Amino acid sequence: MGMQDPLQMRAGLLATKRAAATTVGTITLDSYTRTGDFAEAHRSVAAGLELNGYPLVSLGPDVTRRVLRGVADPSFPVQVRHGSADPERIFTALAQTGLAATEGGPVSYCLPYSRTPLRTAVGAWRRCCRMLAERREQGVEPHLETFGGCLMGQLCPPGLLVAMSVLEGMFFREQGLRSISLSYTQQANSRQDEEAVAALRRIASELLPDVEWHVVVYAYMGVFPRTPAGARLLLEDAARLCVRTGAARLIVKTTAEAYRIPTIAENVRALEQAAAAAAGAGCRLPEATVPDTGIEAEARALIDAVLDLRTDLGDALVDAFHKGYLDIPYCLHPDNGGRSRGRLDQDGRLHWSAVGSMPVPASAVDRHADPGSAELLAALSFVRRTYDRRAAATLKHSPTGEGHQGGTQL
Repeated sequence: MGMQDPLQMRAGLLATKRAAATTVGTITLDSYTRTGDFAEAHRSVAAGLELNGYPLVSLGPDVTRRVLRGVADPSFPVQVRHGSADPERIFTALAQTGLAATEGGPVSYCLPYSRTPLRTAVGAWRRCCRMLAERREQGVEPHLETFGGCLMGQLCPPGLLVAMSVLEGMFFREQGLRSISLSYTQQANSRQDEEAVAALRRIASELLPDVEWHVVVYAYMGVFPRTPAGARLLLEDAARLCVRTGAARLIVKTTAEAYRIPTIAENVRALEQAAAAAAGAGCRLPEATVPDTGIEAEARALIDAVLDLRTDLGDALVDAFHKGYLDIPYCLHPDNGGRSRGRLDQDGRLHWSAVGSMPVPASAVDRHADPGSAELLAALSFVRRTYDRRAAATLKHSPTGEGHQGGTQL
């Protein structure tokens, strides 16, 4: 949730805080600020032009402090979400306003979203993490969330998402941060997602033993269902996934996701719908009941390959992409090898069809199934079709003839 008008931004935060759910406040920044075009952001604010988010840097710390007064408190932390490969001025603005929670990462906010050289992004994020860690000296425990488990949103097999989430978490720890969250995005098969989150938790417990961490799940980040009922079913499945896997937090999407930026009311409704679904989801799955199809082994192989390169994890990440040990499918950034490909099977499970030089077991690669353009387009709309069909079936079989009616954080 990000609005350019401070009064509207405050209203959105207050509505989120008062929702019938346990919530975290979100301030999402505008595109000019995210990409470092601060001159255009300033001009837009001065001219009263519409922006697609909150211009944190341009408005200045006094305005944002007034937005947060009486809203942000220990029971309702507020996190800034931005998408910047080089976020130093954003982190400076965070410190000036008293905020201490944000998200991103040196890889996950560089490769999909920018043309910034990866080495430049790593250097910027190294400085920003250290700046954020210094907030501890002011009596504040800063928090940073990896975006590594959400790379490209879809068609990236989960072993790589788990590996990137852990590697960015380890990078944060290396810079002095001690409170982090590890991300994973809901994909097209709930059983595969359960296995991936279980793997993420086990690996993080081993490699981040001295850090306070939790898992945050993102509701599906690809092509969203067209129908409000289909979108609601997808969100409810994301909430249940959180409960079954022991995730602590959910980034919520709304029924308007396929068409436009949601309203405050739509965001609150989504939060409350997700909370209701979570309340009825039962208990966390016993770990022994989660099948093992090799996601954890794949993630560990990728992590080990990176850690073996350099003692400095930032430099190791740069080298890993240069050597092709890490390679994000369908990512066009110049520092990404672009030799890997993912594909969906008929059940929505993600598999590798090509891995380039990544140390992925040969048994995990279906080299005879490299998707063509038609299969790729079908895969991109798989979730939309599946959930819209489910919604239509629910409506058809409802005794009243009524189906479900149709990001912020839970």
